[in-house]
Amino acid sequence: MNFKEELDRKTKGVEAILRRYLPLEEGYRGRVAEAMNYSILAGGKRLRPLIMAESAALFVDTASVYEEQEIPEQELKVQDVLTRQALPLFMTALEMIHNYSLVHDDLPAMDNDEYRRGRKTTHVVYGEGMAVLAGDGLLNYAFETAVRAFDSAGTMEEFRRVAESMRILAGRAGIDGMIGGQCADLEAEKPDTEVTEDMLLYIHEHKTAALIQAAMAIGAILAGASREEVAALEKCAYNIGIAFQIQDDILDVTSSLEILGKQVGSDEKNHKLTYVAVYGLEESKRQVERLSEEAVQILASFPRRNLFLEELVQQLIYREK
Repeated sequence: MNFKEELDRKTKGVEAILRRYLPLEEGYRGRVAEAMNYSILAGGKRLRPLIMAESAALFVDTASVYEEQEIPEQELKVQDVLTRQALPLFMTALEMIHNYSLVHDDLPAMDNDEYRRGRKTTHVVYGEGMAVLAGDGLLNYAFETAVRAFDSAGTMEEFRRVAESMRILAGRAGIDGMIGGQCADLEAEKPDTEVTEDMLLYIHEHKTAALIQAAMAIGAILAGASREEVAALEKCAYNIGIAFQIQDDILDVTSSLEILGKQVGSDEKNHKLTYVAVYGLEESKRQVERLSEEAVQILASFPRRNLFLEELVQQLIYREK
């Protein structure tokens, strides 16, 4: 099976996992559940849950995670039980957090975007108020979903892994993670703000890299990785996140609505701070190449090589949309 076929198969596996844990569209709160589901089922590459599962695969076999049917616990290896049962919950939670941030990013008070992944954004379809609630709902539902992983823990060590994963999920999504990066991004748009390289890197590290770090760290922790191994993957994820965001800035300048699935040139229109605006297109491309090479070198250093993950990193960094 080639990479494209394997990616398609695993992405469909992630889609099936997400659908398993979506809120029901019923009762008086049915409309917000509908808006939440519209947002999370809008397509996308499902990179963060994929990265989480493939990071765990550096330490244990995670092939069964992508299968729709439940596998009896007695047929799983002992070290695979927690990852099989808890990993899908954290994969779903992280994707919900990512999508809530997109819903809020698209709002008129933020980036004011009309398209996301080739179709109308949530606030355009459901109205601004319901879009705010949909984002809030996805964030809260993410933790309602992830906390169920404690039911999979059968030993104190497994409880510790789930608790550490919860801590990372909350921290990387919070004010010292993604929200902190979004805060700095908004502050940087003010006319009187002096933009520095440190501020630019802070924004990219926290707004984009934080959730990729969460994906790699949680996957590794649930699979029983050591602290040193988790730290190495967090460094790898930092490189991936920074390169991913720089490439996003590049595409906003060089791509089109048809290819990208959303309006291009919005960064310049909204006077947003970007790596391209500060360093130029060619230097931005050089930094993407350097960061991606370092990330792949880190992945290649693990005894249990994951060639699919290495290729996935290259593909997502050098994507065209």
